[in-house]
Amino acid sequence: MSLTEEILSQLPGDALAGLRQSDRILTSLRENSAPVPTLVKESQQPLGVVDNDLLICGGTLGILIGCALAVKGLRVALMERGILRGREQEWNISRKELDVFVELNLLTEEELESAIATQYNPARVSFAGGTEVWVEDVLNIGVDPVYLLATLKTRFLAAGGKLLENTPFTEAVVHPDGVMVNNQFKTRLLIDAMGHLSPITQQARQGKKPDALCLVVGSCAQGFAENNSGDLLLSFTPLQNQCQYFWEAFPARDGRTTYLFTYMDADPQRLSLEALFEEYLRLLPEYQGVELSELKFQRSLFGFFPTYRQSPIKTPWSRILPAGDSSGNQSPLSFGGFGAMVRHLKRLTYGIYEALETEQLSAKDLTLLQPYQPSLTVTWLFQRAMSVGINQKIAPDQINQLLSAVFEEMQQLGTPVLKPFLQDIVQFPALTKTLLKTGLYHPVLVAKIIPQVGLASLLDWMLHYSNLGVYTALFWLSPMLETWIKNQPKEQQYYWHRLIDAWKYGSGGDQGR
Repeated sequence: MSLTEEILSQLPGDALAGLRQSDRILTSLRENSAPVPTLVKESQQPLGVVDNDLLICGGTLGILIGCALAVKGLRVALMERGILRGREQEWNISRKELDVFVELNLLTEEELESAIATQYNPARVSFAGGTEVWVEDVLNIGVDPVYLLATLKTRFLAAGGKLLENTPFTEAVVHPDGVMVNNQFKTRLLIDAMGHLSPITQQARQGKKPDALCLVVGSCAQGFAENNSGDLLLSFTPLQNQCQYFWEAFPARDGRTTYLFTYMDADPQRLSLEALFEEYLRLLPEYQGVELSELKFQRSLFGFFPTYRQSPIKTPWSRILPAGDSSGNQSPLSFGGFGAMVRHLKRLTYGIYEALETEQLSAKDLTLLQPYQPSLTVTWLFQRAMSVGINQKIAPDQINQLLSAVFEEMQQLGTPVLKPFLQDIVQFPALTKTLLKTGLYHPVLVAKIIPQVGLASLLDWMLHYSNLGVYTALFWLSPMLETWIKNQPKEQQYYWHRLIDAWKYGSGGDQGR
């Protein structure tokens, strides 16, 4: 019996079967063997009177948008395939990002404080053979998903929202004036919040394989030495199994959570989640300085996150908007999920409200709500630099050496450069300073990146890097347009507001640093 089988078989909820089911889905994605869904169809017949302004499929994170729009007075229905409740494992985020819940009247100040299960400081970034970098207030808040979702559910129902639990999505027919969902629910707009494996997104992508994957495994366990700090990005091994292993660790309410994650392409020969879990258990004692026999495992964590260069996705249908992970609206470095949804919550709330108010619901209109963002696209090169091709040969310590050099320079440039990057916010001035310093002091390391990532990828990246500079300038100039925009017709205002949002988020300006 493997270590994975031994430990997961002791945990509640048949964790081992869940891991193997995830591996089956991962295999079909890598082999591109799953049939393309055809659950979305179109009809030229008018739908007539609708029951809802919007219907959201995928309740776990869809409740965030649903509650915000119900509070604003829209008729919202939320469809969830099971019972809407949060998982036991906390969601980690930075404190400042949570203020949007109060700003949008989703939580009171007291409720927000009650939703915070854990807090810690500082967090560490470290690579084998390099200096340790410490940072404060990054992903240092653990939010209790069970409390948060229960509170949002109450607020949603009080605002007149309709909750459809145990109601999986089965089909949607797009009419000129609305969408019929599951041959039962009529809505003006359908929001797809069903995540990375959403059948609507799969149909829109027409079976395209992911350009890259992030595999994550981990656990929450008791028995570690007392430690009130965390790890954001840590590596202590050279390349293994053609992968660079990265670690994260956070204090949790009922123990300590540790993750192992790695970036890779979608080649079928790549290691499985179960094989990665075995690696996690093999290396965990060295990472945390504790024997497995001393730990009491509370739960296991595992998953994979497909990423596509063509993101955010542009769907071919009117009146359907992907949001959160189903839109691909997160950087290929991050896991998406809660943090990505919260970051875009205010933008999406106001944008969707305005789209419904002005009837801007065509495919072209809705694409403006999930725009191209160079701040996300430039991170593709970072992801490539942190991974290695299936048959590629590079020095075993090359990735560690590069990352150690980059973070050393960022630390010297100070918190305004280092902190946003660790929060997955790429800004033109900070990135430019980092590139110049790294290139100046570590030219040999930088030169090694070119054959690793490929010249075509580098040239493509330079275009997005240039666009990051353009978007930064446009966002800086955008306040000059405010008075002019207010005097435009409402339909034109929708267009200009979306453009300014694209400049703001596309330049990393949404964080106000």
